[in-house]
Amino acid sequence: MGRETETHDRSGSNGTATPDAGTPVTDGGTERRLVAGWEGRYYEDFTVGDVYKHPYGRTVTETDNVWFTNLSMNLNPMHFNEAYAAETEFGERLVDGTFVIALAVGMSVIDVSANATANLGYDDIRHHEPVFHGDTIFAESEVLEKRESSSRDHVGIVTTGLRAYNQDGDLVLSVERTVMVLKRSHAEPSAAQPTGWPEGIGTQPEDLS
Repeated sequence: MGRETETHDRSGSNGTATPDAGTPVTDGGTERRLVAGWEGRYYEDFTVGDVYKHPYGRTVTETDNVWFTNLSMNLNPMHFNEAYAAETEFGERLVDGTFVIALAVGMSVIDVSANATANLGYDDIRHHEPVFHGDTIFAESEVLEKRESSSRDHVGIVTTGLRAYNQDGDLVLSVERTVMVLKRSHAEPSAAQPTGWPEGIGTQPEDLS
Protein backbone atom coordinates (compact mmCIF):
# COMPACT_ATOMS: atom_id res chain seq x y z
CA MET A 1 0.00 0.00 0.00
CA GLY A 2 1.04 3.65 -0.17
CA ARG A 3 3.49 5.48 -2.41
CA GLU A 4 6.96 4.89 -3.65
CA THR A 5 9.44 5.96 -1.00
CA GLU A 6 13.02 7.13 -1.10
CA THR A 7 15.89 6.23 1.21
CA HIS A 8 18.56 8.92 1.29
CA ASP A 9 22.18 7.74 1.03
CA ARG A 10 24.51 10.21 2.78
CA SER A 11 27.97 8.87 2.02
CA GLY A 12 27.88 6.13 -0.58
CA SER A 13 26.31 3.44 1.60
CA ASN A 14 24.54 0.47 0.12
CA GLY A 15 21.09 1.47 1.35
CA THR A 16 18.23 0.75 -0.99
CA ALA A 17 14.87 2.34 -1.50
CA THR A 18 11.85 0.77 0.17
CA PRO A 19 9.08 0.72 -2.44
CA ASP A 20 5.39 0.75 -1.61
CA ALA A 21 2.83 -0.30 -4.23
CA GLY A 22 0.54 2.31 -5.68
CA THR A 23 0.41 5.23 -8.07
CA PRO A 24 1.50 8.72 -6.93
CA VAL A 25 -1.48 11.03 -6.46
CA THR A 26 -1.45 14.61 -7.66
CA ASP A 27 -3.31 17.45 -5.99
CA GLY A 28 -3.64 20.51 -8.18
CA GLY A 29 -0.70 19.37 -10.26
CA THR A 30 1.54 18.65 -7.26
CA GLU A 31 2.50 15.06 -6.59
CA ARG A 32 2.02 14.07 -2.96
CA ARG A 33 3.90 11.13 -1.52
CA LEU A 34 5.47 9.87 1.68
CA VAL A 35 9.26 10.12 1.44
CA ALA A 36 11.54 8.37 3.92
CA GLY A 37 14.05 10.58 5.69
CA TRP A 38 17.58 9.55 6.64
CA GLU A 39 17.37 6.86 9.33
CA GLY A 40 21.03 5.93 9.59
CA ARG A 41 22.93 2.91 8.33
CA TYR A 42 22.14 -0.72 8.88
CA TYR A 43 24.77 -3.44 9.12
CA GLU A 44 24.59 -4.19 5.40
CA ASP A 45 25.41 -0.57 4.56
CA PHE A 46 28.88 -0.52 6.13
CA THR A 47 31.98 -1.12 3.99
CA VAL A 48 35.46 -1.38 5.49
CA GLY A 49 37.51 1.62 4.41
CA ASP A 50 34.58 4.01 4.03
CA VAL A 51 34.96 7.39 5.79
CA TYR A 52 31.89 9.34 6.92
CA LYS A 53 32.39 13.06 7.56
CA HIS A 54 29.61 13.81 10.02
CA PRO A 55 27.50 16.90 9.35
CA TYR A 56 27.29 20.01 11.51
CA GLY A 57 30.32 21.20 13.42
CA ARG A 58 29.62 22.20 17.03
CA THR A 59 31.10 25.21 18.84
CA VAL A 60 31.94 24.43 22.46
CA THR A 61 30.78 27.06 24.93
CA GLU A 62 31.70 27.91 28.49
CA THR A 63 28.24 26.74 29.54
CA ASP A 64 28.88 23.31 28.01
CA ASN A 65 32.07 22.97 30.00
CA VAL A 66 30.69 24.21 33.32
CA TRP A 67 27.51 22.14 33.15
CA PHE A 68 29.27 18.97 32.09
CA THR A 69 31.93 19.40 34.77
CA ASN A 70 29.24 19.86 37.41
CA LEU A 71 27.11 16.97 36.16
CA SER A 72 30.05 14.59 36.18
CA MET A 73 31.42 15.91 39.51
CA ASN A 74 34.84 16.57 37.99
CA LEU A 75 36.71 18.54 40.67
CA ASN A 76 39.80 19.44 38.64
CA PRO A 77 40.00 23.28 38.80
CA MET A 78 41.40 23.39 35.26
CA HIS A 79 37.79 23.25 34.10
CA PHE A 80 36.04 25.75 36.36
CA ASN A 81 38.60 28.00 38.12
CA GLU A 82 39.77 30.75 35.75
CA ALA A 83 42.30 32.21 38.22
CA TYR A 84 43.89 28.80 38.73
CA ALA A 85 43.89 27.91 35.03
CA ALA A 86 45.44 31.27 34.10
CA GLU A 87 48.59 30.29 35.98
CA THR A 88 49.04 27.03 34.10
CA GLU A 89 50.87 26.44 30.82
CA PHE A 90 47.55 26.78 28.96
CA GLY A 91 46.70 30.20 30.40
CA GLU A 92 42.97 29.50 30.50
CA ARG A 93 40.44 26.83 31.38
CA LEU A 94 40.38 23.59 29.40
CA VAL A 95 37.23 21.90 28.18
CA ASP A 96 36.58 18.66 30.07
CA GLY A 97 38.05 15.88 27.94
CA THR A 98 35.15 13.54 28.61
CA PHE A 99 32.80 16.19 27.17
CA VAL A 100 34.85 16.16 23.97
CA ILE A 101 34.49 12.37 23.81
CA ALA A 102 30.73 12.59 24.39
CA LEU A 103 30.37 15.31 21.75
CA ALA A 104 32.34 13.45 19.09
CA VAL A 105 30.47 10.21 19.74
CA GLY A 106 27.16 12.06 19.59
CA MET A 107 28.10 13.65 16.27
CA SER A 108 28.85 10.19 14.84
CA VAL A 109 25.48 8.67 15.73
CA ILE A 110 23.74 9.97 12.59
CA ASP A 111 26.11 7.93 10.40
CA VAL A 112 27.26 5.05 12.59
CA SER A 113 24.89 4.05 15.38
CA ALA A 114 21.39 5.42 14.77
CA ASN A 115 20.37 1.77 14.38
CA ALA A 116 22.68 0.32 17.01
CA THR A 117 21.22 -2.00 19.63
CA ALA A 118 24.26 -1.71 21.93
CA ASN A 119 27.56 0.11 22.32
CA LEU A 120 30.14 -2.62 22.95
CA GLY A 121 33.25 -0.62 23.67
CA TYR A 122 35.48 2.43 23.35
CA ASP A 123 39.17 1.64 22.86
CA ASP A 124 42.47 3.41 22.31
CA ILE A 125 41.13 6.83 23.37
CA ARG A 126 43.65 9.62 22.78
CA HIS A 127 43.42 13.37 23.44
CA HIS A 128 45.87 14.86 20.93
CA GLU A 129 45.31 18.57 21.62
CA PRO A 130 43.42 20.56 24.27
CA VAL A 131 40.00 22.03 23.53
CA PHE A 132 39.15 25.57 24.68
CA HIS A 133 35.94 27.57 25.00
CA GLY A 134 34.96 28.80 21.54
CA ASP A 135 36.59 25.96 19.61
CA THR A 136 34.41 24.32 16.96
CA ILE A 137 34.60 20.54 16.74
CA PHE A 138 34.13 18.44 13.61
CA ALA A 139 34.10 14.64 13.54
CA GLU A 140 34.52 11.79 11.06
CA SER A 141 34.43 7.99 11.29
CA GLU A 142 36.27 5.36 9.29
CA VAL A 143 34.95 1.80 9.10
CA LEU A 144 37.76 -0.44 10.36
CA GLU A 145 36.03 -3.80 10.70
CA LYS A 146 32.65 -5.49 10.43
CA ARG A 147 31.56 -9.02 11.26
CA GLU A 148 28.51 -11.12 11.87
CA SER A 149 27.39 -11.61 15.47
CA SER A 150 28.00 -15.14 16.70
CA SER A 151 25.02 -15.03 19.07
CA ARG A 152 22.41 -12.82 17.37
CA ASP A 153 21.18 -13.24 13.79
CA HIS A 154 19.48 -9.85 13.61
CA VAL A 155 22.59 -7.72 14.20
CA GLY A 156 26.21 -7.37 13.13
CA ILE A 157 29.24 -5.80 14.82
CA VAL A 158 30.99 -2.73 13.39
CA THR A 159 34.19 -1.05 14.57
CA THR A 160 34.97 2.50 13.49
CA GLY A 161 37.83 4.89 14.07
CA LEU A 162 36.35 8.17 15.28
CA ARG A 163 38.41 11.33 14.83
CA ALA A 164 37.61 14.87 15.97
CA TYR A 165 39.22 18.09 14.75
CA ASN A 166 39.04 21.75 15.74
CA GLN A 167 38.41 24.68 13.39
CA ASP A 168 42.13 24.89 12.58
CA GLY A 169 42.26 21.28 11.41
CA ASP A 170 44.13 20.04 14.46
CA LEU A 171 43.31 16.47 15.50
CA VAL A 172 42.03 16.77 19.08
CA LEU A 173 40.62 13.29 19.71
CA SER A 174 40.76 9.75 18.34
CA VAL A 175 38.93 6.66 19.58
CA GLU A 176 37.95 3.24 18.28
CA ARG A 177 34.26 2.61 18.73
CA THR A 178 32.50 -0.76 18.44
CA VAL A 179 28.73 -1.05 18.10
CA MET A 180 26.16 -3.78 17.53
CA VAL A 181 24.05 -2.65 14.56
CA LEU A 182 20.64 -3.85 13.44
CA LYS A 183 20.38 -5.55 10.05
CA ARG A 184 18.12 -3.93 7.48
CA SER A 185 16.33 -7.22 6.87
CA HIS A 186 15.11 -7.18 10.46
CA ALA A 187 14.27 -3.46 10.64
CA GLU A 188 11.76 -3.11 7.80
CA PRO A 189 11.96 0.72 7.72
CA SER A 190 9.23 2.61 5.89
CA ALA A 191 8.21 6.17 5.13
CA ALA A 192 4.85 5.63 6.83
CA GLN A 193 6.37 4.37 10.08
CA PRO A 194 9.89 5.72 10.64
CA THR A 195 12.04 4.42 13.46
CA GLY A 196 10.50 5.32 16.81
CA TRP A 197 7.03 6.17 15.47
CA PRO A 198 3.98 4.20 16.65
CA GLU A 199 1.98 2.61 13.85
CA GLY A 200 -0.72 4.81 12.31
CA ILE A 201 0.52 8.18 13.65
CA GLY A 202 0.76 11.11 11.26
CA THR A 203 0.23 11.08 7.51
CA GLN A 204 -0.46 7.62 6.09
CA PRO A 205 -0.44 6.42 2.46
CA GLU A 206 -4.23 6.28 2.37
CA ASP A 207 -4.35 9.97 3.36
CA LEU A 208 -2.71 10.83 0.04
CA SER A 209 -5.13 8.93 -2.17
